[in-house]
Amino acid sequence: MIVKLKNRRAWLCLAAFFLVAVALPKDEDKETDPLVMKKIEWWRGLKFGLLMHWGPYSQWGVVESWSICSEDKPWCKRPVDDYEKYKKDYENLITTFNPVDFDPDRWADAALYAGMKYVIFTTKHHDGFCMFDTKQTDYKITSKRCPFHKDPRADVTKVIFDAFRKRGFGIGAYFSKPDWHCEYYWWPRFATPDRNVNYDPEKYPERWRKFCDFTYNQIEELMSGYGRIDILWLDGGWVRPRETINVNRDGWYNHNYNQDINMARIVKMARSHQPGLIVVDRTVHGRYENYRTPEQHVPERALDYPWETCMTMATSWSYVPNDRYKSARELIHLLVDIVAKGGNLLLNIGPGPNGRWHDDAYDRLREIGDWMKINGEAIYKTEPIPPYKETKICFTSRGSSLYAIYIADEDEERPPEKIMIYSVRPDKGSRISMLGVDGFLEWEVVGKGVLISVPESVVKRPPCNYAWTFKIEKR
Repeated sequence: MIVKLKNRRAWLCLAAFFLVAVALPKDEDKETDPLVMKKIEWWRGLKFGLLMHWGPYSQWGVVESWSICSEDKPWCKRPVDDYEKYKKDYENLITTFNPVDFDPDRWADAALYAGMKYVIFTTKHHDGFCMFDTKQTDYKITSKRCPFHKDPRADVTKVIFDAFRKRGFGIGAYFSKPDWHCEYYWWPRFATPDRNVNYDPEKYPERWRKFCDFTYNQIEELMSGYGRIDILWLDGGWVRPRETINVNRDGWYNHNYNQDINMARIVKMARSHQPGLIVVDRTVHGRYENYRTPEQHVPERALDYPWETCMTMATSWSYVPNDRYKSARELIHLLVDIVAKGGNLLLNIGPGPNGRWHDDAYDRLREIGDWMKINGEAIYKTEPIPPYKETKICFTSRGSSLYAIYIADEDEERPPEKIMIYSVRPDKGSRISMLGVDGFLEWEVVGKGVLISVPESVVKRPPCNYAWTFKIEKR
């Protein structure tokens, strides 16, 4: 495929059609609120965000929440056989959770340097422990049972949101729809065989109504008492109307139970407090999933709807001692690949029980920031453009400029002297530069592509590591 700069407008119109107009194909599912649509476009331009999973479970260095779920899944394994004792001890972690080294300003500064533009924080995970000062339960960090409640920063959600908002970040609240601590979801009368509600909501409608109200009230607390919120990021997609379950795909959902929490009611309330709020009801495709969130993987191709890859910087969502962190090279390459396909990268860091990040997290963010200082214009507010990627080169576009980002191999510390791009043929008079390098580069049309010459001085001393960006401008 040949991409001529004079045809670029047509390509952008085509890309925009696939990314926005086709995102919600059913008329009844299309978002019509102009404030929400505007905010989705704003969010799409941010490209790079921070996710944090944090709770009392960090004291054990175990997976967040899942070890108290009775399913026979690898991520639900426990080190002991006595489930009842384990669950009791797990829930008793509230009495020893005391993250005295909690320093959200340092987190926000590191994320800002890295070029991150928004943050999503776990206000409550599936285990039901609240990292905010809810009035609906005492299973929370501000409870008198928790030693950290005496700290003036005890409402960590508020302190985190304030610290990041002060630095210009978009603010997102992760919230788990299922709550395994709430008696209106996991009723103590019955066993808890899996992740789902352990009674039939249609048989006990009053109990289910109490759970719906409990959920509604907690979300309203977050939407009304924690300043400006841009994104409500809802997890636990098995809590959904029965008719939305795909029996073949959603094998772990209880297909017999209707776990409808009335999203229309929740969203109406949330947006009354936060006009234009983006709602991400994960995996429940439709009106209340304003963008989709492929987890721990990058799609093979550009997608026809707004999307964000959520991925761990290390191997676990939550803190694990001596976890292995991805290299800065790998993380930068992931970001470039995702943005070239029209997505955002939401990168997770799990704080430890003392409230600290691992040193490796700071190191990675610093290296990413060094790269973004040079190449950020090829990332932020860009649009995907066919062919998106060829061999080792990813493409993005913004305004009248096309960016070709050369991905360096593991042992490739310097750019080559000649770079051939087969699918782009600039118009006569176009200018090509390398971000971070003064002046323009020599180039020539070769067949249906372009051959770019990199000066020897740049080859010897490139402006950055891991990937180099060539900017093609039509004069």
